[in-house]
Amino acid sequence: MSEEQHRVTKRSYGFATGILFGMVAEQTVLFAVPLMIYQSTRDIRFSGYAFALEWLPALLAYPFAGLLADAIGGRRLFMSANIARAICLALAVPLCLAIPSMTVWVLMACGVVLSILMAPIRMSVEKTVPLMAAGDDLPRWQSLVQNMELLSMVLGPALAAFLAYYIGKLPLLGVAAAALLIAAWCWRSVPTTVRAPLPLNRVGADLKLGWQLLLANRPVRLLASLNFSINLAFAVTLSANAFIITGTFGASDSVFGLVNAAAGGLALLNLLLIPRLLRSMTVYQLGALGFSLLCGGLLAMGLSSSVALYAPAFLVAMAGVALFNVFNRTQRVRAINPSHLGKVMGPFYLLNLLSYPLGGILTASLGHSMDVRQLVLLLAIVLALPGSALLWLTFRRFREKLEPIPLLREASL
Repeated sequence: MSEEQHRVTKRSYGFATGILFGMVAEQTVLFAVPLMIYQSTRDIRFSGYAFALEWLPALLAYPFAGLLADAIGGRRLFMSANIARAICLALAVPLCLAIPSMTVWVLMACGVVLSILMAPIRMSVEKTVPLMAAGDDLPRWQSLVQNMELLSMVLGPALAAFLAYYIGKLPLLGVAAAALLIAAWCWRSVPTTVRAPLPLNRVGADLKLGWQLLLANRPVRLLASLNFSINLAFAVTLSANAFIITGTFGASDSVFGLVNAAAGGLALLNLLLIPRLLRSMTVYQLGALGFSLLCGGLLAMGLSSSVALYAPAFLVAMAGVALFNVFNRTQRVRAINPSHLGKVMGPFYLLNLLSYPLGGILTASLGHSMDVRQLVLLLAIVLALPGSALLWLTFRRFREKLEPIPLLREASL
């Protein structure tokens, strides 16, 4: 192996490992915090409000994070944001130990800070992937990113459930802080763009330009609407997941962790099969298959009467998300001018993830007066019917825009 090949391989491992450690830290926090909040209050409304507060600041931060990614580069933004997240978690642990009565409020405040810092992380990855990929390698690298995200869904909850049994849930925040520092260190050799000036008097104009480019890009705009519909159904489920599994069905904390780990494992298995699937179907057909599995899984979750039925339905839905996201990630990058990727992806993420705080608010406002599973069922029906028409229209617009670009029929990791 030549020196240049060795350098590229080192960068690739650092890129993937950094994402993995960062995502494992996120999954660890997502395991510990909802359980601590629900078990401290025994009120699903607090879980819903905490979920909404966790996502709302991120929405406002995404457009600005996109500008930062274009200005200072993905590597610098990724490292700085992960260090800041680690500091936030490291401060939360002694505060909760010193003032136990304020634990819920400290965790909510920590969630707000982590939410704001989530936007720079996502934007830094979006900005860096095109630097790692060349031409038709883009779907392979997008699959690699998703592989790391899904692998973290296996390792994060499983590791958190194991450690929580021996050290408790609060110390898990310290473990997550250490993982975030490792994530920042791993990206030290990842390529980045040349630092560009970001005059303060241009911020408003650049934000406006990002929105204009997004609204003018019809397929990407439709994709954002479709993602909003999918995420709204999942937001209600995720915000109430700890309550449904440990409250409604009376399962243990370890079952909650294992269900989430198994979902990531199944989705990861499906994603590893994608190179073979793409030999016999297009990325559009793969997206349609994932959407079908997603809708079927959500419908079954809404109709489940026990954790033995709910858990497999959750696994099917998550597997569907993994397949659909190959289409989602690949085509949106192809349809956006690389020089304005951060500017456009900031507003895209804002529209895409606006459903998360709305889902948390829905859970908080309706979860105490009705069975949350009924709300999941209603959203699943809406997604399966009008959502299918939106899916078809989105596919059509992407084909019209990207027709000169050959669709990749196969990818290998």
